[in-house]
Amino acid sequence: MKQPHIFRSTYGGVFMALVLFSLFCANLSFIRVSITHSTSLLFLLWNLLLAWVPLIFAWLLYRKTLQSGLTWSKRNIIYFIFWLLFLPNAFYLTTDFVHLKGYFDDPQRIFDIVLLISYAINGIILGMVALLLVHVSAVKRFKNNGHWLPVAVLLMSGFAIYLGRYLRWNSWDVFINPFGLLFDVSDRIVNPSDHLLTFSTTLLFFSFYGFLYLIVWRFYQLASTLQQESK
Repeated sequence: MKQPHIFRSTYGGVFMALVLFSLFCANLSFIRVSITHSTSLLFLLWNLLLAWVPLIFAWLLYRKTLQSGLTWSKRNIIYFIFWLLFLPNAFYLTTDFVHLKGYFDDPQRIFDIVLLISYAINGIILGMVALLLVHVSAVKRFKNNGHWLPVAVLLMSGFAIYLGRYLRWNSWDVFINPFGLLFDVSDRIVNPSDHLLTFSTTLLFFSFYGFLYLIVWRFYQLASTLQQESK
């Protein structure tokens, strides 16, 4: 299905805004290196790159939905799996505040606060847009049942953030060390009382990102309504 020019320009505008924001974050990182001669926070660039991965797969899946509907083709399944595996990386940037050290009245620490906030917001936006695209695709295919997708995905993302921050698992460990990952996950399911931090952290991030996404979804509905009223 050919998209009207207004939609193409809207997609392009969102993409360019996200690219510019990412370049802004990268520029802050390079400025910090030039000022402090320290590369201690340069890993944020890698984390931000990982945050782009789910958006790319979400866009590919969404485009297929526009063209022929959401079908269970091999290609769409691959897009969905990689989107799901890498989506927590976008939200994970919020936890990088653990690397903030020093006194808040130190100019360098203030710079680091702005740096970390920029990366965190960037990750949140990338994750929310990626989730929105797949959510819309699911609603087109499954109607009202598609609204359960963000609930399940955000719950899984909250758990994945715990696995990444506390147990240091990565998305690619699903392929590199699946049995080790499965052991840690199953242990927390079988013995929940021994892992209260697991469930409290999962619930914390599920609630946080759940409310944020609810706002994003309502704004999406508002934009759709305003567009229809303007015709």
